[in-house]
Amino acid sequence: MIAEVAVFFLLRALLGLSGKAGAMAVGLLAVLVYVPWAILTWPGADIFAIHLAIYLTVAYALGMVGGSMGRQWHWAPALIVGFFVVVIATNVVFLGVAEQGITGAFARLLPEPQGAEVADSRFPGTVSHDFQKKEALYNDYLQQVEAQQSRGWQVRKGWLFRPVAGQPATFMLTVSDRDGDPVTGAVVSGRFLRTSNSRDDFDFGMVEGAPGEYRVDLEMPLHGLWQLVLQVRRGDDLHEIRAETSVADARGTN
Repeated sequence: MIAEVAVFFLLRALLGLSGKAGAMAVGLLAVLVYVPWAILTWPGADIFAIHLAIYLTVAYALGMVGGSMGRQWHWAPALIVGFFVVVIATNVVFLGVAEQGITGAFARLLPEPQGAEVADSRFPGTVSHDFQKKEALYNDYLQQVEAQQSRGWQVRKGWLFRPVAGQPATFMLTVSDRDGDPVTGAVVSGRFLRTSNSRDDFDFGMVEGAPGEYRVDLEMPLHGLWQLVLQVRRGDDLHEIRAETSVADARGTN
């Protein structure tokens, strides 16, 4: 946007172009430069559309401003220019939050959360539309829930100490049967899920240290809310647990 403004005034100063001609040249240059770059790096259709809309809106606003330079403005074009300024600023904010989340300047401008960690607000843009597959998976899930309820296994889970992003922490799991005896020799695996961005998801396995007690040392990469899926397998028996946990920010623990 700054480059567009600079090129606009440079063209007017060097070539003596009118406001409309300078705006058309700036808009055309923005398209010729940005579109090939976007094709090579492809940020996604939504970001591409927002970027292009911002660049063309800036060129259009420069045409209106350039055509009125040197004359007293009527309130109507001033109101239109103000509208475009608000649209551009809003799109810049939306684009920044979509790409980087509520971080940097956005995090400093917003008030601190009360009694909660700041969540990662980036959106990966992945949505499932395979409804038949989802229905089949849901039916299998209901059967699995019924089977494990009748099995009567008791599971306790949790962190040895509250986890902090970027620091080692121990996650523990104890499994016992209906009678309270430890479930030994099971294969325990899990997956931490980041609801705001699936690229941050990761898997882990747990080791049995004592009868029915399983542990793993983890280093959570990001603070905030995480979803957890645990699977305990022994033979043909499968016990699945779904939960969520909160990871503290290392900056808040100093």
